Amino acid sequence: MSTLLAFDFGEVRIGVAVGSVELGIPHPVGTIAARDNDTRFARIAELIAQWEPAELVVGLPLAPDGEAHALTALARKFARRLSGRFGLPVVLVDERYSSAAADSALREIGVRGRRQKPVLDQVAAMQILQDRLAQLARAG
Repeated sequence: MSTLLAFDFGEVRIGVAVGSVELGIPHPVGTIAARDNDTRFARIAELIAQWEPAELVVGLPLAPDGEAHALTALARKFARRLSGRFGLPVVLVDERYSSAAADSALREIGVRGRRQKPVLDQVAAMQILQDRLAQLARAG
């Protein structure tokens, strides 16, 4: 199966999700809560070794009008570093509403406030990955 590993990039936390093209269903993996790149990339290396993805997917934060902002450049840099370090294809996916969709999904199942924070980034990564899986399904 073709496994994809997705990242909801943030300056403090990175949400991670995994899924296969054949099943088309993303699953949360965890949240990397570290500011330093050595810790972040060491954890990502472990995840890549564990899941052996064919592709990495990074959410690209954009303003509601589609314009880039400060975090857009950081996410692009993160994607370039992933590609350079791990030699895997990296695809950027528009993530404009992934956090809002994640928040809504968690509220719908009764996860709010402090209970939401540890999983919000993972659920956002799942949304990013679901969007990529849908792109691949449409491409056929």
